[in-house]
Amino acid sequence: MDAARLRALLEEVRDGRVDLEAAADELSRLPFVDTSIARIDTHRAVRQGIPEVVYGKQKTAEQILEIARALRDAGQEVLVTRVDAEKAAVLREAMPEFEWDEVSSLAWIGPEEVPIRGKGPIIVVSAGSADLPVAAEAVGVAKRFGNEVQLLQDVGVAGLHRLLASLDDLRRARVLIVVAGMEGALPSVIGGLIDKPVIAVPTSIGYGAALEGLTPLLGMLTSCASNVTVVNIDNGFGAAHVATLINRL
Repeated sequence: MDAARLRALLEEVRDGRVDLEAAADELSRLPFVDTSIARIDTHRAVRQGIPEVVYGKQKTAEQILEIARALRDAGQEVLVTRVDAEKAAVLREAMPEFEWDEVSSLAWIGPEEVPIRGKGPIIVVSAGSADLPVAAEAVGVAKRFGNEVQLLQDVGVAGLHRLLASLDDLRRARVLIVVAGMEGALPSVIGGLIDKPVIAVPTSIGYGAALEGLTPLLGMLTSCASNVTVVNIDNGFGAAHVATLINRL
């Protein structure tokens, strides 16, 4: 259930196309569904505009399947983050409608093409090839949330000419997600070039002094570019969620 479906249901009741009992039955599944391991928030899309997403890393394949079936029974699409190949194989055997992307580690059930709701393109920028899994998570989530998305890969500050060659693409973005490890300088550079919101994503990529993402996180938090804000380490999902909300304003 999302805001559009809720409005449509109320209009159907008003016009006599759906009787009160049927409408009451559908609404009775709000605002959550209990399973043996989770209390699933089926009301989140109505409140926040984006439905609940399942974090898969610490869950077993069987737990993910139970949640996925409950979401499908509630008439919702399913998006699961951090799904490895072993879990993906179990999910797809039990529910063949599951799609899975190896690079982003996303699994989902839903339409192949999601209607665009965002007002402009989201550009996801990846500093290096090693940052690609986090960038791909941001791309995949943003697409599932109804955005036009472009990925710009391997344009880190070690070769700044690669970034400047794509300056026109950066300027046409409505929101930018910038993913970088090592020292995490790329969001500051892009923030100084572009008059759009920049959501910085530090990654856990780098040698020892990168401290598994802490160094780029602190560098991004102390950026001198005032249009840069920061999400948690490796959190491509969170960046895509916030970018989606900005892109609908």
